[in-house]
Amino acid sequence: MGESHPPPLAQKQLWILLEGLGDKWDLIGIENSMFRTATFLFVFLLSFLYGAKPPEIDSQDALDMLKEIMESHASHKSFSPLLVGRALQNFVDDLDPTKTYFLEDEISCWSSPEEEVVRKVLSEVEKGDFSSFQKIQKQMILAIERRHQIDVVPSLLSPLTVEEFKELPWAKTEEELADRLAALRALQEQAVKRLDDETRERALLRIAKRRSAHEENIANQDLQDRMRFMLAQVLKAFSTSFDAHTAYFTPSEAYQFMVQVQQRLLGVGAQLRDDLNGFTVVKVIEGGPSSKTELQVNDRIIAVNKEPVVGLEVHDVVELLRGEEGTPVMVTVLRKGDEGEVKRKIEIIRGEVVIQDARLKTQTIPYGDGVIAHMGLHAFYQDPVHSSSSDLLQEIKKIEKEKNLKGIVLDLRSNSGGVLPQAVAVTGLFITKGIVVSIKDNNSTVEHLRDIDGKVAYDGPLVVLTSKASASAAEIVAQTLQDYGRAIIVGDEHTYGKGTFQTFSLDAASNGKINPKGEFKVTRGRYYTVSGKSPQLVGVQPDIAIPGMFSTMEIGEQYATNPLENDSIPENFHDDLSDIPIIQREQISWLYRYNLQSKLTHYSDHLSTLKANSQMRLEQSHLYKRFLSLLEDEEIKPAEFKLYSQHDPQLQESIEILKDLIILLK
Repeated sequence: MGESHPPPLAQKQLWILLEGLGDKWDLIGIENSMFRTATFLFVFLLSFLYGAKPPEIDSQDALDMLKEIMESHASHKSFSPLLVGRALQNFVDDLDPTKTYFLEDEISCWSSPEEEVVRKVLSEVEKGDFSSFQKIQKQMILAIERRHQIDVVPSLLSPLTVEEFKELPWAKTEEELADRLAALRALQEQAVKRLDDETRERALLRIAKRRSAHEENIANQDLQDRMRFMLAQVLKAFSTSFDAHTAYFTPSEAYQFMVQVQQRLLGVGAQLRDDLNGFTVVKVIEGGPSSKTELQVNDRIIAVNKEPVVGLEVHDVVELLRGEEGTPVMVTVLRKGDEGEVKRKIEIIRGEVVIQDARLKTQTIPYGDGVIAHMGLHAFYQDPVHSSSSDLLQEIKKIEKEKNLKGIVLDLRSNSGGVLPQAVAVTGLFITKGIVVSIKDNNSTVEHLRDIDGKVAYDGPLVVLTSKASASAAEIVAQTLQDYGRAIIVGDEHTYGKGTFQTFSLDAASNGKINPKGEFKVTRGRYYTVSGKSPQLVGVQPDIAIPGMFSTMEIGEQYATNPLENDSIPENFHDDLSDIPIIQREQISWLYRYNLQSKLTHYSDHLSTLKANSQMRLEQSHLYKRFLSLLEDEEIKPAEFKLYSQHDPQLQESIEILKDLIILLK
């Protein structure tokens, strides 16, 4: 679905993903999706919503949507053999990503199509005819029936690695297919072998349940829903053929994206895990509706409003729990007690849920006669009440009022982007005024986005901590502050490398109501910071490289499907306001040009000393050396890695670098 499949991962990297994503994983694939018509810059992982109701689309709707995408796309303006060939391959890969259904002679004409086939399909698609994709779907239904007849015998051979599995060609015979299924089973069992028996069995059952739901979507007995699912997959296949971030997503996926970007929703404020015999509460969100009731972590929900939920998909349960603000919902739970499980009925009044932990988290570390602030900003968000810039400003003011703020570590390691204007606003907290980011659209028109208020929330020592997972809007902030010399960038050897911007199809006039036909996002162009550089493909390089948890992983735009190439524009430190109409330019230029942010050098003057001190500390740190060795260890022990990760040596060294900077600036 959505954006692009992640690259092959080593076993220990798979474990890290499992640790980070919780239940949002399986060995069938982890995929992406995105949303909305305001400009967003965002990358995130989202599990496929198996079993969700298909969008209400027909062939004409699909054709119209593809034409809309092409009208706005940065480079692809019409159907072409290249796009159709990619779409056919994507469609096949999305149906059978593990190559455990199709045989080579059944699918090779589609997965590696000849020019004649591509041109035939191109002619069909231009007329809104998607019958060739229907043929592939019908072949998949036959393949599903065959797979159910294959008796999978446990493999006695050493299991393949994920990378080896991804490189396998299509199976040529049913016997080879049976061996492939045994290898997949062994790979899945190896991934969960360190779990206790009960949890391991539950994880394998959950994988089987996901697979079953995937098959049911494809072979739906309701022929209209089957067609709608096929058309949705066609839209996904074509969208990802344009570039790495153009995507179509179903209404359910669009809602998930809204929650991901804004970190807010209307509901009960509880995170659930499907344990097959009910849905266990793994977290009660602080300040949410559930926190005001007796609902507890580890309660197992078995009914919502008297409707049994055992056996349902998690998104179906979430739909039952959602509702209008102020309305009640009754959940029936089982709670473990001294004498076994006790059944309880709990009424929850639905309301707004703001996931504060996923927005901004601040802590202070004593240093000298004051404190250093560690500010973890996890997304660039904006809603009617909160925004990342206003929340960050409030936290800075609060700390300065209560304590002597000596320096800030702005931690963007887990920040995969968000709302573009907030990237500008957050950068503006640390500079006077000037260009923050420039965007070049599909017509090669360049527009500059500026911070213009001239106010600086904090002008003291600043370190920005990044990782390979820092993407989009996070890269804008890091690179712009680096361009102006306003911050020292510390972290992995580079950030994610997403330097494109997208627009989203949700109509602002619809008050956030999602189109039942689905929504799409389309890459309109690239963005550049004030230096004229774009992080596209290459990411933001740190001033001081301190490898962290993601440093050995193959993640980033360079591993995405069909990424746009990198380029640059002239630097814009001396803003001539050339993108503004001349009348307005004359009216504002005299005021705007006063107190423009200059390019600073007082941090770079000390960079060699900061690097040398950091290198010396890391060479003497047994903890950090052990942490790095664990990253390279294919047989990593989860408990040991978790212990070292909790200490967070990358953050600790960033704090030490900031301390050095504070002293040197004196």
